[in-house]
Amino acid sequence: MKTRLITLPDGIRLAAKICRGGPKTPVICLHGLTRNAADFEDLQPLIAAAGHDSYAITMRGRGESDGDPNYRNYHPLQYRDDVISVMNSMAMERAVFIGTSLGGIVTMLVNEAAPELLAGAIINDVGPDLAPEGIARIAGYVGKTSGVAADLDGAAAAIRAVNETAFPDRPHEFWVEFAKRTFRQNPDGSWALDYDPNIGRALTELGPAPDLWGPWEGLKSKPTLVIRGAISDLLSPQIVEKMRGVHPNFDYAEVANTGHAPTLTEPEAWRAIEAFLARIG
Repeated sequence: MKTRLITLPDGIRLAAKICRGGPKTPVICLHGLTRNAADFEDLQPLIAAAGHDSYAITMRGRGESDGDPNYRNYHPLQYRDDVISVMNSMAMERAVFIGTSLGGIVTMLVNEAAPELLAGAIINDVGPDLAPEGIARIAGYVGKTSGVAADLDGAAAAIRAVNETAFPDRPHEFWVEFAKRTFRQNPDGSWALDYDPNIGRALTELGPAPDLWGPWEGLKSKPTLVIRGAISDLLSPQIVEKMRGVHPNFDYAEVANTGHAPTLTEPEAWRAIEAFLARIG
């Protein structure tokens, strides 16, 4: 796996982790609000083994991508434009999109703006409506804490405190790996959350997303798979049923004992993804 930096029209550089797998339709992986491409480091080899190249893009303000001095650019419409620019820069004509949470929102918006780019969509634990309890939980922590821990165990404890309701009964090792993907180590040995805290400011001032029911309806003509954590507080069963009323033919998988959002390497999730990719080819 290698990382490529792609310069956008406004000069911001985005990092894309590229995992080669073969000649089938490429796959673009898009992470959640405060996350980065590391979320897919276990999924990308599985995608490669199924014969697909994959590109996990880290959005501006996170991980190895540049921060933005204008915090108002931390918004799904900007991320949509960024993803389209990345595809154009790599001369990628068409891809299957896998979008977790914010990444699922961006997937819907890319399809609305440039439907020719999407061969299919895998939407992970998000919908056109966002359950208010999930939004309140997310808004309660994004950019609101110092985000610094003295060591990796401290980082694991901090991330567990925020996410344990979504991942109950996981061992300590799970939280250490979680921390490695969401924190970065500073030169002094401390660990800091790996995103610009101004993302929280943008969320508060601009809201989580534009209206998404039109973009969701736009996926009716595309193969679509929705994956939900069975105890998710962001994508409720009621929202899923409302989604079926607009787009009745999407595939669906649910991950037991998991909230927002599945890692996608769980057996239930990967079986659904593998079958979905096989149909697209």
